[in-house]
Order: sequence, then structure tokens, then C-alpha cells
Amino acid sequence: MKKPKNNTKSRRPRICRHRENRPAEPVAIFRRYAYTLITMKPGDEKIPDPKEIEKEISEFLAKKFKDNVKIISPVVLPQEAALDKADNSPKKKKKIVFDLLPEDLIAHLDQYIVKQDLAKAILATKICTHFNRIQREQTHPEDISEMAGRIKNNVLMLGPTGVGKTYIIKLIANKIGVPFVKGDATKFSETGYVGGDVEDLVRDLVREADDDIELAQYGIVYIDEIDKIAGSRNLIGADVSRTGVQRGLLKPMEETEIDLKVPHDPISMIQEIERFRKTGKRDKQAVNTKNILFIMSGAFSDLPEIIRKRIHEMGIGFGAPIKNPQNDIDILQHVKSDDLITYGFESEFVGRLPVRAVFENLSEEDLLEILKNPNNPIILGKKLDFAAYGIDVKFDEAALSILANNAFEENTGARGLVSAVEKALLIFEKKLPSIGIRKFSVTNEVINHPEETLEKIVAAPQSDELHKTFERLTRQEGESIKEYLRSNSSWLANKYSLTMTPSRVDIVALYYTDHIVDIGKAIQQIRSYYNEVKRIELYFFKNHDINIVLEENAIDFIIEKIATSEIHLDEFYKQLNLDFEHGLRLVREKTGRSRFFITRDALLEPETYIRNMLAEELPQP
Repeated sequence: MKKPKNNTKSRRPRICRHRENRPAEPVAIFRRYAYTLITMKPGDEKIPDPKEIEKEISEFLAKKFKDNVKIISPVVLPQEAALDKADNSPKKKKKIVFDLLPEDLIAHLDQYIVKQDLAKAILATKICTHFNRIQREQTHPEDISEMAGRIKNNVLMLGPTGVGKTYIIKLIANKIGVPFVKGDATKFSETGYVGGDVEDLVRDLVREADDDIELAQYGIVYIDEIDKIAGSRNLIGADVSRTGVQRGLLKPMEETEIDLKVPHDPISMIQEIERFRKTGKRDKQAVNTKNILFIMSGAFSDLPEIIRKRIHEMGIGFGAPIKNPQNDIDILQHVKSDDLITYGFESEFVGRLPVRAVFENLSEEDLLEILKNPNNPIILGKKLDFAAYGIDVKFDEAALSILANNAFEENTGARGLVSAVEKALLIFEKKLPSIGIRKFSVTNEVINHPEETLEKIVAAPQSDELHKTFERLTRQEGESIKEYLRSNSSWLANKYSLTMTPSRVDIVALYYTDHIVDIGKAIQQIRSYYNEVKRIELYFFKNHDINIVLEENAIDFIIEKIATSEIHLDEFYKQLNLDFEHGLRLVREKTGRSRFFITRDALLEPETYIRNMLAEELPQP
């Protein structure tokens, strides 16, 4: 009798396949357990017991491996039980600490953002108001903070590409210290369709806040290219990637509860199972978007024409003629809600963006100011590129002017600066690491005649001419930094708690030219040196019972030596002991003085300093 042929289809494995004498595999057991746990409804009596799951897996292992493999259940220590129990206790609601004023935030942005004065004022003011209002609601619960119709200061930013829209929001988020996530509107689709869900951005805030839900509820969600989800005026039928996304954003932009556990996120599901294992409860974790600030931005290239048409129509008839601005940015300044609705946005969506900031185009002079700004990431980034090969780079202001002109011709705003710098220096970045050069001067000849200049460098990489040019650019950079520090001395002194004396300005400029840092990091480093030097006074008192006070010019003298690596702080302290310990003891014994002020001249001539004090205090014969 012939055996029936094997049917391959009938042998296809299923997710969970049971036989009378064959227990289910562990993966299938876990899947069934997780599915039962997730799909349970309130009131269900049968809750899967982990011990039953353990027993079923043990049977499978015993059947397959006999006594060679066993399950060892984890022992729950009292400390762990206490921790699990502590996790169940209600957590105290955190309060946001925010004391930044609009003018303070504007001053911070001025150090990094060129131009855009109106946009900086609008953003700084409304964002500071948003967070200060949240803080007042927490400290003054008696206020009518829960009144109906509360409108958040969600922001819509309009302006061409490369003018700093994304950069300014990142600076603000870093400054105020709240979680920040950025999304691209073109990557989202309406819930239920293939594509990202707009609610995922809110869940990302929780991850950025290290799973601190309370902190995430004060975060900032930034969505770029929002103009790309404007509904097509010629489309018939549903548009899930445009108006559907707008509808998906309506509730989060106002106030809603967004569940952290979602079917398409396996991490959230695993976390839910682990939480249930510890607590035995299925607590719903959700993020409330009441205090989450939403900021949208886009180029809106077709919007000026809509506004221009409206203005033209308003000028027809008996009314006074309205001047028709030629510049698109001037046109955008007149944007109204009706224009955005005509552009393709839902009226409810436009209503949830009450604050609008228009960014200006950047001129060639503006691009040059960006390159000359000591905090700009373009030049600092290029310095780091060459520093990776041990090459120190200095830029001539004439070369920066040429680069700004090249970038302006690309008409892509500040983004064109990156392309201009990369295009001009790529040939040098390729060749110079191979010839062992350590100093590279970017002059106008480097930009205008790269091949000829490279040949000269390769022919004589250690020439006196190249060395003199590098030293000239170093002095030029130092003078530029000093001018910047003097112009912003008051603000910088308040921010970093370091008085910007003339000598200290020189030290910060010197440190900046010797290192690849922005101004803030340079001042912070000098401030750390200042604190270390001041601690010397305490060490000297503890070791010798002599109270010394280092004058400011003495501190600056020491900091300069440390910053230029001429001395180490430990070496200086040893020398200080040698120069002053016995002399000051003698002065104290002879005169009774217990406090001594050490100046810069005293550090340079300690014997003269001691002799003069003795001569002043002791009676002359």
C-alpha cells in the first residue's frame, strides 16, 4: 500500500502548534501569554499566572532535553519587593522651574542668530510667556488656570529655507532645558494609514525626557515643512498625507491624552508586560498635551502670491490704494488666517496656530556676519575637520567675504555657506594631510586660485611666508574676538559670572585662538581656571595658617600662564609656597599682620614684596 504524498501546505508551521504529547515551544507560550494579557478587558477574572507559564515551559524543556536544561526562577529579594512596592506609590507631581525673561532669551539668541530681530522677539516673548504661565498655574492654583477656551501659544514660522528657523528653535530648547523633538510633516499620514502617526512625536518627547512623563508634558514639538501638508486645491477625495495629517494634529495641538502603549511599538508593549509582572496592575500611561508647545515652520513659496492677490483686490474700489510690496518677505508680513486657508489648511488647524513669526531673507552682508560670528558652527566645524589631521586653520576676513558672496549666489540662505566652504576647501582637505603640514591659512588666494596656491604649499610647506601669514591671521582673529567680547562684555559677565576686565578679555581671546571652541566654552574654561586659582587661598591657609588674598591682576596673571600651558596649577602652588611661606611667617611675627594681599608684581618679585612690607611696618632706626 502506497503512502500518501506529503502535502507541503499542510506541513506549514503555525504560530502555536499543539500535539497531545508535545508541549508548545517557549516562544509560542510567551506569545499566547502576552496576547492574553494585552487583550484582557476590565472585569476579566482569569489572569495568566506566571507560575503556570513557567510550568508549561519546564515541561517542554524536560521533554526535549530531559534533565540537562532547567528553569531557575528568580528570587525576589526583600529589597526588590520594596522597590516594586515603591513603584506603586503615587509620585509627587513635578513643578517646572522657569525664570527666564523675554529680553534674556533674546540676548542669548543674538549671540548665535544674525538678523531676524522681529522673529526672535516674537518667539522669545511667547515662549517665555508660555512657560512662565505654566509655572504660575502650579504655584497659584487658586487662579482661574482651568478656564474654558484656554489657547496655547503654538507658533507658525514662515520664511525661506536657510534663514535659521530650525536653528533658533534648537537654541531655545537647549537654553530653557525642556525636551525637544523635531519631525518632518511629509513623513506623517492620517492615523490608520501607512506612515508615521503625528502622536508618535509626543511619545518621542517621553523618550527624550528619559521616560519622565511629567517633564515630557512641558516639552516642545517642532514640525518642519508644514507647508507640504496643505491640501491640494485640485484634489478630489481624501488626502491622507495632507489634510488628514492636519486633522490628526488638531487634538494634540490643543489638549488630549495620548496613550504611550501602541500596537505598532513593541517596546511599549514589553514595558507594559514588565510593569504588570511587577505590580499586577494594568495602569494606563498617557501624556497630556495641555502644556506641550507646538511650533511649525515652512517656506510657503506659493503663499506670497495669494496674499498679493488679496491686497490687490482690496485696493480696488472706493478704498485707498494699498501699496503692493515687491519682496515676498514683505508680503508674508501681511499674512492672515484666510490666506492660510486658501493655501490649503483647515480653518481649525490655522486657529490652533495663533502666533506667527516671519523670517527675513539673508543678504550677502548677513552671510558674512554669520561667518565672522565666533559662535557659528560652519567655521568651527571646518576647523574640526582639519584638526582631525593635526592641522590648525585660520581664516582671513577677505576670504570669508568671498565665501559669503559665493553662498549668496546659490540663493539657499545660510545653507549655502556650508556648500561654499566645502567646495572651496575640499582640494586642500584632501591633499594637506599627506604632506605633514600643521598650519593652514585660508586667504583670498586659497579661494580664488586653489590649484596654484596648493602647488606653492606642497613645494614649500614650512616656508617663512606661510608662517608669517598664519601669524597675521591669528592676530587678526584675536583682535576680532576682543572686539566681540568688549561689545558684549556686560551680557557675558552676567551670564558666566565672570567680570570681563581688559586683561581677562585678552586671556579669553588668547584661549579662543588656541582652541576650537565657541565663545561660551572659552569663557567657561577661563571661569574654571579662576575658581581653581581662588581655591589656592584656602589651601595656603589650611597648610600654613596664613591668610592670603590674590588680587585680580595676580589671578589673571596665573590664569594666562595656565591657559597657555606655561605652568600647571600644582607647579604654581609649589612655587608659591617656596616664595612666600617663610617670608610671610616672618612678617606676621614681626608686625602681627594676619592677612596679605598678593599682587601680580608680588608674584614676579616675591623678595622685594616681603622686604617692602617689613620696611613699611617696622620702625626705622
